[in-house]
Amino acid sequence: MLRIVMDTAGDLSEGWQKEYQIDLIPINIIHEGKTYLQGIDLGYEDFYKLVENSSTLPSTSQPTPYQFVEFYRKIAKPGETILSIHVTEKLSGTMASANQAAEELKSEFHIIPFDSASGTISMGVMAKEAQELDRTGKSLDEIIKRLEFIRSNTMLVFTLDTLKFASMSGRVKHLQASLASLLKVKPIIELKDGLVVMGEKVRSRAKSIDTLLEKMKQKFGNQRIKAAVIHAHDKEAGLEVLHRVISQNNCAEAVLAELSISLAANFGPGTLGIVAYPVE
Repeated sequence: MLRIVMDTAGDLSEGWQKEYQIDLIPINIIHEGKTYLQGIDLGYEDFYKLVENSSTLPSTSQPTPYQFVEFYRKIAKPGETILSIHVTEKLSGTMASANQAAEELKSEFHIIPFDSASGTISMGVMAKEAQELDRTGKSLDEIIKRLEFIRSNTMLVFTLDTLKFASMSGRVKHLQASLASLLKVKPIIELKDGLVVMGEKVRSRAKSIDTLLEKMKQKFGNQRIKAAVIHAHDKEAGLEVLHRVISQNNCAEAVLAELSISLAANFGPGTLGIVAYPVE
């Protein structure tokens, strides 16, 4: 049996974890000297309450090699294969921890850490497709090739409603954040080659959403695609964007997901994004 593991810098659409039997290793969330495990002792509502009632923002850290070792032993039986999908190694040490644990446990399990070169729902669709392919009898090599295709062909673009979180987490320069805040600018951000890249800066929320959709259309045209919309504590806006994605594109599948706490801690509530890749 192939075990599918994903860290919680990745997101899943509602019901996917149970339906596709995806095991989640939590990212550590640190706030005022206390460490929480995302999805275990800190949920979405708990996180936003922390943010609202505190003058400091939570920070995040990757699972340690020890946490990975304990987790793998908990979810798998000796001799089983574990496909472990993780957030881009250019922004996190999670892959390094997974690799170290895989080496330590090589006599017990066949562990394949896989760098998504991305995060959020990009990782979720990889985990979902890996499980679908395994259930249809595809080989491990065929599954890895499909994940590599998704990794190479995915567009991830999003917009922030506030630059406060990105500024405090060091994702953008403080001066740039202050200027953008003063001008009420909404930045467009893309993930390219595993790195967060600041793109255009537009003057309104509505224009920023239009820009996300325009970028998607420019990249894929009428290609048959799979798409997902992510939102941070703004489901209503996420659903509106999802409806526009479906109406304006040739979607084989389009889903909604909430942005993980570990990413919301860096980008803030109100973040909206689109992930898409070709079916073939």
